[in-house]
Amino acid sequence: MIDVAVIAFAQMPNVRAETVRNEVEMLMPVIADVRAKAGLTQADIGFTCSGSTDYLSGQAFSFVSTLDGVAPWPPIQESHVEMDGAWALYEAWVKLQLGDVETALVYCYSKSAPGPLHEVLSRQLDPYHVAPLWPDAISLAALQARMLVEAGKATEADFAEVASRSRRNALTNPNAQLAWDTAVADLLAEPCLVDPLRRSDCPPITDGACAVILASGDRARALRQRPAWIRGIDHRIEPMALGLRDLTVSHSTRTAAERAGVGNAPVDVAELHAPFAPQELILRESLGLADHANVNPSGGPLAANPVMVAGLTRIGEVAQRIMDGTATRGVAHATSGPCLQQNLVAVLEGED
Repeated sequence: MIDVAVIAFAQMPNVRAETVRNEVEMLMPVIADVRAKAGLTQADIGFTCSGSTDYLSGQAFSFVSTLDGVAPWPPIQESHVEMDGAWALYEAWVKLQLGDVETALVYCYSKSAPGPLHEVLSRQLDPYHVAPLWPDAISLAALQARMLVEAGKATEADFAEVASRSRRNALTNPNAQLAWDTAVADLLAEPCLVDPLRRSDCPPITDGACAVILASGDRARALRQRPAWIRGIDHRIEPMALGLRDLTVSHSTRTAAERAGVGNAPVDVAELHAPFAPQELILRESLGLADHANVNPSGGPLAANPVMVAGLTRIGEVAQRIMDGTATRGVAHATSGPCLQQNLVAVLEGED
């Protein structure tokens, strides 16, 4: 295997609605920032891969136009995944394993605000039996939360603790959309939005973008004093039919974590892509994280949840802490689909 590391990470401040700039204009400063941090130009990038979904813009092949933010002339090696940017990073990691390039740019973006997001996300569901019912993402997450409560694995107070801690952590994150310090008791006093979930248990609608640069072997060491090495990465998927799996556990996350080597050594920091508060509890158990683990110090997706961006942001947040020396070993998780259907786990480490 070829050693691959994250050597730079950049993101735009997350907002409820970006009403002035289009996707290309959102991306351009992020791309410029990440390349400057790596000390590279686009001519130095061997491979470029993006993650997004045309369903948000309502225009087929809309991702092609966003290449203007990269400056793809002369022609570049480029690819795209209709997934969160974390899966674009996985494709770039595979490309670097082939050994014909040494650097890769991965970026993703999202304007979730303009359209009815709850309707858009229903397109991820079983097209024959579930999608025609148009269930919204909050209702499906509430179903998962209710099963946790009925199984005796969690309480509504546990959900509120996750929400309170996440938004409190976000107070130190200048890119967070939601940040406040509210006691658990005050959150429990809120009315339910969809029983047993309260508004504070749910992610905000967010517009955002982020990018990372990967490099392999000695090239990474030459470009970054302390690269964040990807020591393990794996992704798995659950059955599409919700009734075929136990929603209170995440077997795909557990399998991905085992193959990525999460349990091989202590974890300093974990960034989990848990859009809804109860999902963090499921992920912590599946990843084998201790109760005292430093989970989502950035605030996580409860502080900002741009669709197709939040997963790659989790990898970038862990990588940044390793690159700046505040962490030695971290776990990043990304998800896609209803009720934690698809899950990617990456283990990142620094070299002393």
